[in-house]
This record gives sequence, C-alpha cells and structure tokens, in this order.
Amino acid sequence: MRLSRPRIDPVSDEDATDEQREILAASGRSPLNVQRTIAQYPELARSRQAFTNHVMRETSLPPREREILILRTGWNCQSEYEFGQHSRFGRSVGLTDDEIRRITLGPDADGWDEFDATLIRAADELHNDAFISDGTWNQLAERYSTRQLMDVVFAVGQYHIVSMALNSFGVQFEPTTTDRFPS
Repeated sequence: MRLSRPRIDPVSDEDATDEQREILAASGRSPLNVQRTIAQYPELARSRQAFTNHVMRETSLPPREREILILRTGWNCQSEYEFGQHSRFGRSVGLTDDEIRRITLGPDADGWDEFDATLIRAADELHNDAFISDGTWNQLAERYSTRQLMDVVFAVGQYHIVSMALNSFGVQFEPTTTDRFPS
C-alpha cells in the first residue's frame, strides 16, 4: 500500500446520510472500502456505478479475460488494493494462483498461451502509450468482435481511474482481505 492510512475516510454506517446509505446498498452486498470512500461524493458515486456495472457485469469480454486485464492494470498502476480485490474475483472465474502471480511478470513470462499473453500486452501498451499497437490489435481482432475490442480499452481505462483513486485516496484493505501483491 502506498499510504498507511486513508486521505479520505470511508463512510461509516453510523455517519452515512440517507443518500450515502442508498449508494452503499446498491451493490447488494456488504460495501467495500472503495465504495465507502467514493460514497463521500454521492453524485460521482452514482455516475461511476453505471460504468463499473458495464465493465464488471455487462461487458462482452469473458470474465477470466476481463480479470487478466484488470489484474495487469492494477499491477501496472501499483494499486495493491485493486490487485488484492481482483485476485479474489480472478480466482472465482477460473484464474489460478500461479496465473495471478504470472500476471505480474508480464506477457513474456513462461506459461502463457498466446491469447492470454496478448491480453497482458494490450494492458501494458495502453498503460505505457495509451494505444494498442497494430500487432496486438490484430491478434485480439482474430478472436474478438468490435464490441470486445472496445471493451478491452474501456476495462483497462476504467481500472486505471480506479487505481489512481485508490492510490491517491489511500483506500485501505478490509480486515478480511488476505490477497496482496505476490512476493
């Protein structure tokens, strides 16, 4: 974690306004510190939720492939909170602990199939140059539709924004979170 304490405190259940309670209840599960922090700004939280729902629930990408992109983005942005949360999500959609560790090593690490390496390369290119090279784009386009190609860019972009917020706001792990960056 870049910060040992929050710069913006998460909204507590006791101090939440009615509007913040409504925002926190929208996920249908116990809210995480990221949601509690963003609930400090209800208008932003509502606007952000629509895009997050698309990237996480309505995307045209297969869940495992979406999580590869998100995990690599969290690693590239050095957002340990993001990486920890999505390690859990990644496991739930079929990523192994070895694959999650290998995501930190990049597209040329031993063990990736060609398409998984291409996904990681796309995340790296977007992070480093805000652009997917023709070679990587063409490899993605061999399997992906136009919507899926668009969803690659928007998934990586969404999680750059989230990683920047988590890092800058100092969002801390929940006490039950055990996933961290691999050592």
